[in-house]
Amino acid sequence: MSSAPPDKPDTKDPPFREALRGLPSRVWLISIGALVNQVGNFLPIFITLYLVERGYSAGAAGLVLGVSGVGRVLGNTVGGYLADRFGRRWTIAGSAVTTSGLVASVPYLGSLATIVAVVGLIGVTSQIYRPAAAAVLVDSVETHQQRLAAFGVFRFAQNLGVTVGGVIGGVLADTSYEALFLTNAAAGLLFGVFVAVLVRDAPQSEADQDDADTRADRVAGYRQAFADRILVRFLLMTVLAEFAYIQVTVGLPLHINDVGLSERHFGYLMGLAGLLVLVLELPITAVVSRYRPEYVLALGNLIIGVGLALTGFATDMGPLVATVVIWTLGEMMSTSIAQAYLANRTPPGMVGRYQGLYGAAYTTGTSAGPAIGGALYAIAPWTLWGMVAVFGLLSAQLALPSRRAASSREASTVAEPDS
Repeated sequence: MSSAPPDKPDTKDPPFREALRGLPSRVWLISIGALVNQVGNFLPIFITLYLVERGYSAGAAGLVLGVSGVGRVLGNTVGGYLADRFGRRWTIAGSAVTTSGLVASVPYLGSLATIVAVVGLIGVTSQIYRPAAAAVLVDSVETHQQRLAAFGVFRFAQNLGVTVGGVIGGVLADTSYEALFLTNAAAGLLFGVFVAVLVRDAPQSEADQDDADTRADRVAGYRQAFADRILVRFLLMTVLAEFAYIQVTVGLPLHINDVGLSERHFGYLMGLAGLLVLVLELPITAVVSRYRPEYVLALGNLIIGVGLALTGFATDMGPLVATVVIWTLGEMMSTSIAQAYLANRTPPGMVGRYQGLYGAAYTTGTSAGPAIGGALYAIAPWTLWGMVAVFGLLSAQLALPSRRAASSREASTVAEPDS
């Protein structure tokens, strides 16, 4: 794997649709496993409602969610190290099986302190598989177009799982929270067994194996990663972009309530966003795959920021639908290409850690966003929408090559001899 990819997709790359058709079985298997896991991943969605039903306050629920968020950040970094050190397959299987056991215990927990501790641990273990699964995709393909296709299929499976799982989870929660969490545990266990039995790690080249061995120490490995200025810029971009995007779950419902609409209208808007992603993300990925990924990321982040900021001016369903279409378009552009772009710039032996840091940055933005966004909205709604717009602009700027990188690229082009 090259740590210095071309600025635009290699002309030797197969077209996106051809790359999609030619994906190896390992990509489809890990995507099917992720679909099963996501269909049953009820706890993050329903834990707040469960705690409130048990008589805990909103503050207690917030404490549980906060500890879980910290655990999710930690889980991604740990998972990246484990994937590089011990292999993708067993990292995924261990994560899924451990999480399954912890989730199964949730309906039987007594004190709030115990719930906080267990849900915090679930935050860690449930995220360990993510960088390992991303590494499976990266290991399975070689070119930029193939990586876009692999991550596109994986995201489609996850989005389909979220859509189907939300419906199933609502039915189960209305019947029994015990059944909800036990079903969640069963889905996670099935995912772990599925990966352990059917998914095999791609054979590493001798160079990759030697490189991984020389960086077996976790701290040294991450120290090397943070020395990569392009990676640090990418991670900061991710935090800001996800902070802005997560306001879909905070600022948008608060705004809908303020303009006199109901939860049902919010459900319609979220359903529209989900439908657009399922139907259009792969075709849009095929279109944007022709362009430099940095520019696609920048444009996608900018569209998300502008689309969400316009929410503050929308007072009925027509304009709100328009804003949803705008920011969903930005989401499909930027998210579809982010991990593939990162994979292009990952040095040998560091795939898990780079993807783990991406997951940690992503989770940082989505964990901090709700608390800060809610506080800003309580002060004055325009402060939240203004910050969303600013973060959209900043994340777009960070996605573009820095001046130093551009100067280095120009220098290497000038120095390159004629063939």
